[in-house]
Amino acid sequence: MADRPSSIDTPSEVEEAPISTELAEDQTDEAVAGADVASVAPEVLADSLGEYVQAWGRRIRSGESGALPIVLGLIVIIVFFQIEKSQFLGAQNLVNLFQQASIYIVIGAAEVFALVLSEVDLSIGFVLAIGGFIIAELIASPDNFPWWLAVICGLAATGVYGYIQGNIITRLHVPSFVVTLGGLLIGEGVMIQLANSDKSAVGGVISVSPSSPIYHLVNNNLSVAAGWIVLVVVLALYAALSLWRAARRRAQGLSAPPLSITLVTIGVTAVGGILLVYICSLDRSSGVIPLKGIPYVVPFVGIVLLIYSVFLARTRTGRYMYAIGANPEAARRAGIHVQRVRRIAFTLSAMTAGIGGLIYASVLGSISTDVPGGNYSLYAVAAAVIGGASLFGGRGKPLHALLGGLVIAVVFNGLALMGISAQGQYIATGVVLLVAATVDSLVRRSGSTGV
Repeated sequence: MADRPSSIDTPSEVEEAPISTELAEDQTDEAVAGADVASVAPEVLADSLGEYVQAWGRRIRSGESGALPIVLGLIVIIVFFQIEKSQFLGAQNLVNLFQQASIYIVIGAAEVFALVLSEVDLSIGFVLAIGGFIIAELIASPDNFPWWLAVICGLAATGVYGYIQGNIITRLHVPSFVVTLGGLLIGEGVMIQLANSDKSAVGGVISVSPSSPIYHLVNNNLSVAAGWIVLVVVLALYAALSLWRAARRRAQGLSAPPLSITLVTIGVTAVGGILLVYICSLDRSSGVIPLKGIPYVVPFVGIVLLIYSVFLARTRTGRYMYAIGANPEAARRAGIHVQRVRRIAFTLSAMTAGIGGLIYASVLGSISTDVPGGNYSLYAVAAAVIGGASLFGGRGKPLHALLGGLVIAVVFNGLALMGISAQGQYIATGVVLLVAATVDSLVRRSGSTGV
């Protein structure tokens, strides 16, 4: 994508002063280069719950609604499918939905790295396939690699693939759309070559042993007790960290949300976690052997999103990505090594696509040359944009990939329950994407004109 116009609002700290490599973490939290100033306004202006709600309301009326529209839209879609098909909110269907959504969420997170920079990565679908093939081949006979070493090799290979694309984009100044479109086509060829050259591939198919931890990732579950224990530990750590960070910021004279907002956030997170574990703890078997517990892939995806959230929000490189996406020229003048950061972003995008390949191989228990890489590349863009990442750069979080991936999975799952054909599912997903992109464009326009 083309560089962003300089008219996009960017904090003055980015445009007027160089970004020191020793800039304090908490100071940059409020002066994130290229970040949306309105996103921190309620914390700056509010000293109580009422004032926070008022400030948040003003922000929504000004067009800065954040993830609220997609959350409300997701609720409406869920209610619709539940009315049409009462089994939609059944434990068995919901757990299946979580498993289906895992791939969309991960590849959406991969696309976020490109979109934040006002770029696009169209190669994700077949990079996913390359990663999945390498991992499946290495753990199969005759290689028999340990599963963890196979995963490292697969992710390293996809990371190199992304790094090469990033170098072509930054050093030769070829648009990312063209480079990654070529990467998609090359990736399909590499995938076919991997299948044809591997002795363990039968008819282009490599099976993953049911005894492998990779197979267990999606197809096995935590015990019910372990699920509740993990939830308690995670909530306790999250609550302690949230309260400690808010208290530290107040002690340093920095902006922080009111204590009531912090407690509400912790409470909402706890309710969501309890519902998730409760649903997964219900017996969803159709036979005599009970089937309970959270699929391993759910906490696995949660860990991936957590790592990426911390990286983008709390590291210097992550903040620089927002700066470049919002205003690359201002970022360059501020002393940011723009091209290096862009190469890192495309490397991370491809590595994350490799994680998607790991999940794909686990879902099917195999991988073959019929991987719909082109579709997955489009789903990656759709998941990120539907969730709230901006096509214009400077805005995007792993949370957006989570929401967008859930929307796609919910649409596919609900329409399948209703007996809607595949073409109907594609049309519905496309409509949702168009609506999300239109909302993003209108929000940007109203924000820039002050309407």
